[in-house]
Amino acid sequence: MRRFQLWLICLALIAAACPARAEVRLNVVASFSILGDFVKNVGGDRVSVTTLVGPNGDVHVYTPAPSDAKKVAEAKLVIINGLGLEGWLPRLVQSSGSKAVIVTATEGIAPLKIGSDADPHAWQSVANARIYVTNIRDALVSADPATAGIYRTNAETYLAKLDALDRDVREAIAQIPKARHKVISTHNAFGYFAAAYGIDFIAPLGVSTESEPSARDIAGIITQIRSLKIPAVFLENISDPRLIRRIAAETGARVGGTLYSDSLTDEKGEAPTYIELVRHNIKALTGALID
Repeated sequence: MRRFQLWLICLALIAAACPARAEVRLNVVASFSILGDFVKNVGGDRVSVTTLVGPNGDVHVYTPAPSDAKKVAEAKLVIINGLGLEGWLPRLVQSSGSKAVIVTATEGIAPLKIGSDADPHAWQSVANARIYVTNIRDALVSADPATAGIYRTNAETYLAKLDALDRDVREAIAQIPKARHKVISTHNAFGYFAAAYGIDFIAPLGVSTESEPSARDIAGIITQIRSLKIPAVFLENISDPRLIRRIAAETGARVGGTLYSDSLTDEKGEAPTYIELVRHNIKALTGALID
């Protein structure tokens, strides 16, 4: 009997010395870095987030690797942008055999059009970013109702930060003279920003970086810069800078720096989160457009 009691005491001591088993986290795949950041802010440490198109990656031209199929197969949720952005994703999901729930984060956003195409860059409006976040919150709550309170609290905290960000953007734009509300960027990634905040972006490339501008397109842009006296042109982190530098050299317009459109940077870069991306872009715009 005494030996049995000693054995029970030893078991208790061993159990106390061992760390508690880590709680299983919800496995979520996000199609690209900006969505991954939204998911991390809402899910916190209760979610394991894998991003297919990572920092500084171009989601328009991404080619999935075989390892991506395994990531999707193991996911409980796959968060996508939709609006035609991830043309490569349906085949990836099919080949993976995944049973994950596919969540379209732009659900409820009225898409802008560029020609016959939907403009997928809806996150460029901070008001739209709020819709992304609420859709992601609801998807996490549905997939993991036991943790619903945490997801809702995290979302409310992040939404308050987005509200403050939106106010800051509007205040900064108000400082730019109306006559200088036109700029050139590489491709049509800023339509939602333009609609929300009143800065007009003119781009030689279409909605996707897969397209190539013709000589006629470039000549038209150069004519617009000269006739409208557009003060600045901007590089993008996912685009070939040679096109913008050529346009700047031929027109004398100032290169205003780099705008982040479709991708975050890594942690050491200028835009490792969505909020820092927007703050960087507005600082670059005001720096170039305010006399």
